[in-house]
Amino acid sequence: MAISMHQISVPMFLKTLGNLSAILDKGAAYAESKKIDPSVLLNYRLAPDMLNLTKQVQIASDHAKRASARLAGVDPPAYEDNEASFADLKARIDKTVAFVKSLKPEQFDGAETREIKLKVGGVDKTLSGQTYFLHNAVPNFFFHVTTAYDILRHAGVPIGKSDFIGQL
Repeated sequence: MAISMHQISVPMFLKTLGNLSAILDKGAAYAESKKIDPSVLLNYRLAPDMLNLTKQVQIASDHAKRASARLAGVDPPAYEDNEASFADLKARIDKTVAFVKSLKPEQFDGAETREIKLKVGGVDKTLSGQTYFLHNAVPNFFFHVTTAYDILRHAGVPIGKSDFIGQL
């Protein structure tokens, strides 16, 4: 039996976004317990030329919603990128989860061969849905989720691998 693009994308995005939301809860609790202004953590970055925690979460949510939308053949919703608190970031994740959940499995029928057009490094690309998902959407999504995790862990938030992976 073949596995559908819906089966390999939607549950993975939903689970990982849920884990990211829980990690943000731990970041907010850590800031409160240590009397750290939350904006310090939200603006924290691993290196001067890297994006901060807020931007990492925004981009992770963008990859989940855009990939799901492209695979389903619909336009993704636009978000303003105006989050300024842990609560705002969690609300953005919630909006993303609601959008991804709103997509029906049948919308993904044929998604593995659907032409996906996007810009990569300023260059127009056309990829099959499967190639796009496996070689662009998934690596980008996990890069930004991982970097958000790493920023909080580096800042001292007591999180570990089980927070990132979540329950099986």
